[in-house]
Amino acid sequence: MQLEIGSAVKGKVSGITKFGAFIALEGGMTGLVHISEISKDFVNDINTFLKVDQEVEAIVLSIDEKGRIALSLRRFTEQQKNRTDISPADFFAKHEPPTQNFEDMMHKFKTISDDKMSDLKKGVQAKRGVSFKKGKKP
Repeated sequence: MQLEIGSAVKGKVSGITKFGAFIALEGGMTGLVHISEISKDFVNDINTFLKVDQEVEAIVLSIDEKGRIALSLRRFTEQQKNRTDISPADFFAKHEPPTQNFEDMMHKFKTISDDKMSDLKKGVQAKRGVSFKKGKKP
């Protein structure tokens, strides 16, 4: 089996040490998951996250000249979380096109903007001690 950096692999935890866990991969190869690559959370004891003979999936981080394989469980779970199983057609079907025309959207935006500016002016004038009454401008 040929491994590529960035590819997902399946394996079984074959050993746990203070600095990481060894994963037995298909094809008789073994990779190491460093303690910093086990979880996004702080890992004080690896045994709370992994057990020997547990099936895991990981991402291949690197393969050095001696054939040592660095793996990451943390990046695999992050990648799975970011992955979507929705087709582009379904995605765009859920996001309906705007029902208003451009002029209506701009009018609504201008109205909201004017209201916010008016509120802001009232707040600034109140801090300055200027009274603001409806119909009168300072």
